[in-house]
Amino acid sequence: MTASSPGSPPASSPSAPAARAENVPLAAKVDFLRRAASYPHAVGRVEAIETHLSWVFLTDTEAYKLKKPVLSDFIDLRSMERRRRNAEQEVRLNRRLAPWVYVGVVALTLGSDGGLQVGVAGQPVDWLVHMRRLPSECMLDIAIRDGTVDRARLGKAAELLARFYRDNTVPDVTPEGFRDHVRRAVATNHDLLMQWLDEPDRGRAAATHRAQVGLVDGDPALFDRRVAAGRIVEGHGDLRPEHVCLVREPVVIDCLEFDRAHRITDPVDELTFLGMECARLDAPELGPLVFDTYRDIARDDPPARLVAFYRCYRASLRARLAAWHLQDPEVGDTKKWTDRVQLYLGIAEEAAADLS
Repeated sequence: MTASSPGSPPASSPSAPAARAENVPLAAKVDFLRRAASYPHAVGRVEAIETHLSWVFLTDTEAYKLKKPVLSDFIDLRSMERRRRNAEQEVRLNRRLAPWVYVGVVALTLGSDGGLQVGVAGQPVDWLVHMRRLPSECMLDIAIRDGTVDRARLGKAAELLARFYRDNTVPDVTPEGFRDHVRRAVATNHDLLMQWLDEPDRGRAAATHRAQVGLVDGDPALFDRRVAAGRIVEGHGDLRPEHVCLVREPVVIDCLEFDRAHRITDPVDELTFLGMECARLDAPELGPLVFDTYRDIARDDPPARLVAFYRCYRASLRARLAAWHLQDPEVGDTKKWTDRVQLYLGIAEEAAADLS
């Protein structure tokens, strides 16, 4: 297969009008990419997975992600050029923690006969993120479910993350700027939860919000010391168990690529989030294992109140995202998301009790 690196699109074919390329419907692209014969390498079967922002096509050994032409509060992918730039950004950022997984960006093109083709010179009609397919049984969430977590490999993943945080510090952040960044994130969770929750859950969310704001405003030095120590990083942005793969040389995939502001964070925030999600999957012992490895390598021993704050914040964020799913008229399993809202509100309340 011919894979183009970010920024190097294949040559356009003058025989395929640009107007037609722009107007190939998403359904036609999805239908084409579902077929095993569409790929320039041997494929036995294709598994197609739809998400809010993308379609992912899994072949025997590869994975291809097609961005949807969507507009939301946080991303605009309506134009082909925006989708190309987003795909290149995804590859660049994810190569930080999974260099061999993210192969590059390939074009979906129109051939001279008007048919679609993958990675062959022609008029681009869209762009695909090309990845190596990872074994599902090695994903941390699946390994937790199956009781097969390899602790040694998880330790290596923690070492990978610790080195990543060490090498991705943000030098120009100020104490005031970081505190404002934290306040805005806390306020966004609160404002949206107030829109989407019913009483008495609004009261519960309001109480955890007051606890978070109270800590930021009442003990600013807690956050200022993180900046002064050079601990603020451009991180992963969405560090969950389903993004950690415990292959022999572990990798972490699927970072939050579309908004740098959401990647500017404290490593303690991301690792607390990972630990919280492991605990939700009934593996509470894994978070401390990862955190202890980070603490040893980074020589970072954050105060317990800071850890509690990040836990409260992340639980509020996850409650907000679960509540957002309930606003989707096409959501199928409402009980799943209703239960998630209640779970995360409870976690936020427990953490808020440690902030006073």
